[in-house]
Amino acid sequence: MSFLPHLRLAAIAALSTFAFAAHAADVQVSCEKRSNRSKISIDGNNLASGSYRAVAKSGTRTATSDFATTAGDEVEFDFDSRAGDIAEGATAIASNFIVDGRVKGYLVNASGARVTPVVTVVCRVRS
Repeated sequence: MSFLPHLRLAAIAALSTFAFAAHAADVQVSCEKRSNRSKISIDGNNLASGSYRAVAKSGTRTATSDFATTAGDEVEFDFDSRAGDIAEGATAIASNFIVDGRVKGYLVNASGARVTPVVTVVCRVRS
């Protein structure tokens, strides 16, 4: 019995998995907590063309952005408690939105299905 056909199948399966992973949607989350401000950015890439919204969670609090359309394969969202950033398009959150210095973020598509991993980050704390 030859192992060569099995080896070829294993190699094809491994390469197919790698190719799929290389094109999977991804998300980056960053945040900053000050005594009077909460700020969160959620950026997606490797996305199919379409509309997406970001979900930010901290403690029991949840904020959801409006939908945005991809530019290329990317989409970016900002959440902020500062009035100037809200006026420039950031989703409004309370200044105490960030709890225990941690935020979870992910993207959902127009059907409401999560399309990225849920990423948890520790926020930068500034005074």
